[in-house]
Amino acid sequence: MSVRSPFVVVMGHVDVGKTLLLDKIRGTSVAYREPGMITQHIGMSLVPWPAVERFAGPLVDRLKLRGRIWVPGFLFIDTPGHAAFSNLRKRGGSVADLAVLVVDITSGLEDQGAESLKLIQSRGVPFVIAANKLDRIYGWRSVENRPFLFAVEEQEWHAVATLEERIGKLIDELSRFGIEADRYDRVRDFSRQVPIVPTSAVTGEGIADLLVVLAGVSQRFIPRERLQVADGPARGVVMEVKEEKGLGVVADAIIYDGRIRKGDVVVTAGLDGPREARVRMLVMPKPLEEMRDPEDRYMAVEEVRAAAGVRIVADGLEGVVAGAPIYAVWDPQAIPHVQKQIKEEIAEIKIESDREGVIVRADTFGTLESTILFLRQQGVPVRKADVGPPTHKDVVEAVLSRRRNPAFGVILAFNVKVPPDVEKEAASSGVKIIKGEILYRIFDEYIKWSHEVKTKTVEQILSQLTRPAKIQLLPGYVFRRSDPAIVGVKVLAGTLKPGVTLVKDGREVGRVMQIQKQGKPVNEAVAGDEVAISIQGDVIVGRQIKEGDVLYVYIPDEQARQWLFQYKQHLREDEIKALEEYLKARRRGSG
Repeated sequence: MSVRSPFVVVMGHVDVGKTLLLDKIRGTSVAYREPGMITQHIGMSLVPWPAVERFAGPLVDRLKLRGRIWVPGFLFIDTPGHAAFSNLRKRGGSVADLAVLVVDITSGLEDQGAESLKLIQSRGVPFVIAANKLDRIYGWRSVENRPFLFAVEEQEWHAVATLEERIGKLIDELSRFGIEADRYDRVRDFSRQVPIVPTSAVTGEGIADLLVVLAGVSQRFIPRERLQVADGPARGVVMEVKEEKGLGVVADAIIYDGRIRKGDVVVTAGLDGPREARVRMLVMPKPLEEMRDPEDRYMAVEEVRAAAGVRIVADGLEGVVAGAPIYAVWDPQAIPHVQKQIKEEIAEIKIESDREGVIVRADTFGTLESTILFLRQQGVPVRKADVGPPTHKDVVEAVLSRRRNPAFGVILAFNVKVPPDVEKEAASSGVKIIKGEILYRIFDEYIKWSHEVKTKTVEQILSQLTRPAKIQLLPGYVFRRSDPAIVGVKVLAGTLKPGVTLVKDGREVGRVMQIQKQGKPVNEAVAGDEVAISIQGDVIVGRQIKEGDVLYVYIPDEQARQWLFQYKQHLREDEIKALEEYLKARRRGSG
């Protein structure tokens, strides 16, 4: 079995220089390639190790790596972004072997950079940070394609100080995500620390360091057997499905194992389950030196071996979803078995249950899986998850989920359009739809919304519970003895409200009808307040109650338990004290 080059995905915030960095790596490898060594694939570029070694020779020698690298090179995914990374999925993990998180050294970790980081963490993929835009550091003197280790030794102290300050800020930002990182030449334990490589996609400085660090990380953290490829039927993943002029619907796929041939049957998946198609044509880019213009970039080939990116032209690819597995089948009798495999794999991603949780919709199998992984890591349960736009059934599911827990009456729609009639139905059913293209923003919005819902729900429950209170009849302030009795009281603890029943020594004495403070009706009186209250019931001041008596607000047993075991944090200290005294007085009275 031969060993393939590791797949490397480049990720990061918009405008950090991801594409420019890839272009620089490609251009560099072309300039330093050995004859026939550089190859282009659909959505991928192969950078062979001999080209890296020629380009970064002095650095390879300084780090004593010559002859110690066994990876044949790197297959860079040319479509940088979190969507491409999400779709690089296979059963039990990710097709991506490594990731490069590109960060603008002058502005740090931005929105999509943070999301990319969370996705990388959720998949458990080893990664390296390219701290890009080194040429923007004030006072930095650049030399084309120079290794960073050599460049940093030739800078003025103030340029190095500025760079160190920026790297320090980045290290601090990363620590908030639980990541320990440092400049790559200072990392002592690569299993604990993530290496930061300062780079410039404009001048090429640091590119040599980045490629060399990737080689080291590959050999340290990717098991050799993971990179071994067999000679059997191809196994791959669909990255994109599109209509191509003159060819019909085509699938751009990454083949990570085996071979695919013209005429092969391939099995993949659409929204409705497994799909079968026969390969009419396999399309690959021409070698770089043969590309003359955009119209003449591609050529048809008879077969493609892993690892490779290829455009598959076949009948029956309509409705195939990105992120779906794609397997070549050489034996027609094996087709039902492969279809079953794919069905099981897709079933693992989709969720349909009757338990409480949110409803999730995403545009591809890859982003759906990433979204579910992310939500689970954040402790958010999922009731239903599927690919495609939200449906009427999703609204019904969300309503059922909301009945169990109001914070789960929501549909999270990632990268999909919501049909207007579904949106209208959701609004009338009280179901929240949160949509967007950045996963962690959807999550943040959901957390904020669910917090508001929980707060409202608790407020509603608390409004129906009787709050504890302890009052004392003030001597000399009896305004009326009965029917109703009107007396002046001091609230010793808790919160007194109209409508509550008062008790003395465990016996009911009457109901508070109105509370007045300085001659005006009020909705409540709290500890320290002196107010006048009217008490309705068979109570006469001087008989059942006397001046100076201490009374408590009656609290039913079930409500007392709720206060003590569920909502104690919503009581003030004086209210807790009033409740505890009331319960003790009740026990004494019943004893």
